Amino acid sequence: MALVLYTYWRSSAAYRVRIALQLKGLAYESRPVHLVNDGGEHLKPAYRALSPQGQLPTLIDGDRTLRQSMAILEYLDETRPDPALMPPDAQGRAKVRELMQAVGTDIHPLGNLRVLRAIEAEFGADQAAKEAWSRRWIAHGFDGLEALLAEGDAGTFSYGDSPTLADCCLVPQHYNAVRWGVDLAPYPTIRRVVQACQGLEAFQKAAPEVQTDAPVT
Repeated sequence: MALVLYTYWRSSAAYRVRIALQLKGLAYESRPVHLVNDGGEHLKPAYRALSPQGQLPTLIDGDRTLRQSMAILEYLDETRPDPALMPPDAQGRAKVRELMQAVGTDIHPLGNLRVLRAIEAEFGADQAAKEAWSRRWIAHGFDGLEALLAEGDAGTFSYGDSPTLADCCLVPQHYNAVRWGVDLAPYPTIRRVVQACQGLEAFQKAAPEVQTDAPVT
């Protein structure tokens, strides 16, 4: 049975899962959920019935419904193990999870749409202030992530010379950094790894701008 992914073209969390699906060569049906139109389709009852938290992505695999991008990434790697996106050894898997969580739990949540809306509504942040907030926390996170990547496990990619789930998380966060105008000069390892990723067809097919729900420019 085909996989179904509820996604939004510029959702970082959905972007992670799209990359993994493409790396594994898995066919899936994309069902866009707009995060802005009509107050956000993700907050409507129809979608909340699938995702009680009202968040993207949601993956349907037969009779199973999965939420939270990190859980979905590992589920895909365990149920469709070829090609593997996690190292075979416990130490390697721990390192990849470390890199994943540095993005998914430390950087990404502070720039989430609901956080930006909250600081606008409750503290009067205008667009410039929201952009400065995003730049501050992405840069803060990248300071640590650059050091983690430079410890010696990074090869062509975040861990070794094959793409892993760490790269699935890094590339969308780099996309956000570019979007918000973060100075990336201090992060040579991040830039090098992202460049290697972006040279692969799987990452290109998962990119926001080529999704069916992306605005036509």
